Amino acid sequence: MPDRGAIENVLNRYSLAYDENDMDDMADCFAEDAVLTMSIQGGSLIGPFEGRAAIVKLMADSLASQNDQRRHLGTNLIVRGGDEDSAQAVSYLTLIAIQDDTLKVLSTGRYEDELVRQDGTWRLSKRHIALDLPY
Repeated sequence: MPDRGAIENVLNRYSLAYDENDMDDMADCFAEDAVLTMSIQGGSLIGPFEGRAAIVKLMADSLASQNDQRRHLGTNLIVRGGDEDSAQAVSYLTLIAIQDDTLKVLSTGRYEDELVRQDGTWRLSKRHIALDLPY
């Protein structure tokens, strides 16, 4: 059975790394050969972004284009299946922006994740982000 606490930790590290512009920690959340895809409002697949470097570049470029403070809130985590070194997880995302003393919900969505444990550390090997609205 996978370690739920350690899996939850890496998912939260991803959110905090993005929100705090810590791309070193962001990189550490992903396996070297990780794959990330996205969809918005059930539309066409965006990606795949293949490999840790491509994923971190996507996140850094996205962050650089923003002029607000984002907060990624992950909730309703369910860890499914897996074993000592692999797991699947699904959770919800609420994306909030703060700008000019105003807080606004930009979108909600769902993370669908596959994780692997490498050298004792859980990392994302596949992540699909399904957003309910464009952000």
